[in-house]
Amino acid sequence: MKTTDEISNEYDFSNGIRGKHFKDYRKGTNIVLLKADVAEVFKDSKSVNRALRMLMDIAKKETDGKLIPH
Repeated sequence: MKTTDEISNEYDFSNGIRGKHFKDYRKGTNIVLLKADVAEVFKDSKSVNRALRMLMDIAKKETDGKLIPH
């Protein structure tokens, strides 16, 4: 196990954008790990959020708009 604070050479941050997700992080965020088969279909956060919002809309219609979080 490495005990140094150095970043391994295998990581390349040369094209990174500092602060890219800062505003979203400040608003509040939740990180969810997707199983491989789900991640194959939903490639990014936008597609996952779109699918979940559609599911929420369906659930609201089925429950007369009374979607209750569990």
